[in-house]
Amino acid sequence: MIQFRIQPDSEIPASTQLFNQIRFAIASRQYPPGYKLPSTRALAMQTGLHRNTISKVYRQLEDDGFVESLAGSGIYVRAQGHEGGSRLRSPILEQYPQAYKEVQQSLDNLLSQGCTLNQAREIFLAEIDWRLRCSARVLVAVQLQDIGAGELIVDELEQALRIPVQLVATEELSAVLDKTTSATVVTSRYFIGEVEALAAPKAVRVIPLDIHDYAKEMSMVKVLAKDSCIGIASLSSGILRATEVILHGLRGDELLVMTSQPKDNYKLHAIVKRAQVIFCTDQKSFSAVQNAMQAVLEDIIRPPKLIRCDNYIGEKSINLLKRELGLG
Repeated sequence: MIQFRIQPDSEIPASTQLFNQIRFAIASRQYPPGYKLPSTRALAMQTGLHRNTISKVYRQLEDDGFVESLAGSGIYVRAQGHEGGSRLRSPILEQYPQAYKEVQQSLDNLLSQGCTLNQAREIFLAEIDWRLRCSARVLVAVQLQDIGAGELIVDELEQALRIPVQLVATEELSAVLDKTTSATVVTSRYFIGEVEALAAPKAVRVIPLDIHDYAKEMSMVKVLAKDSCIGIASLSSGILRATEVILHGLRGDELLVMTSQPKDNYKLHAIVKRAQVIFCTDQKSFSAVQNAMQAVLEDIIRPPKLIRCDNYIGEKSINLLKRELGLG
């Protein structure tokens, strides 16, 4: 810690002595940008000056642009010139100081490769403009035979992103992309190969989504008694087919698996009469199963346990998509 000394018999006022010593500490980078100055109490104990005098010195340092006061935190040495002092007074840059440093580094890298400032500006603005235009229209593409999976994705994305999302069958995707200059196409990894092949000639961005791992649901299945019956209700016919295969691999022939989409009342009624537990992958299926249970309530000795799965899309995929679309 720097020791400041005040000469009481000097003709120079004590406050001026302290001001000049702190200013020298800053100019010599003994106090570098971002350094937190001692509290008025600590400096009062060191110098013998009254805390009000020290507060007056700190205010003068702030008025002259050497330090800045952050409410509830303390007094900090301000950066100067290219160090970003004036920029850090911008609320957005103050909120994301690390992001500003990364932009600086990226700009320095471009300049070191021979780009001029104007060229670097064009590169940054072109990328930002392209992403903004892509974010203006979000398309969910799935195969027509499993359009229910697309409905699941659209519902969850609209809730998570708070923007309109359009569902398109992959069979119609090429024609839709012919009519737009920019968009972001989103799809499950189940369909990524076909969607990328259709989007590539159109220079459209494609982002794959990972589905939820269903670890909690799998752990419940593992402990079910032998010969139990499980019901699965989902908008997606693909999920129903995949679930049957997965559950058979998990428990073999020990469990009876019954599946249904929410529109098939006959199958739903059969499931609620027979199953001990029913998993629903989406709200529409959950509501349909509840209605089916009410319809056959008199025929049920022991109602099944009804479980609404948390979500269809993995949380990491949602967060990645938000970043790519500039939504947080």
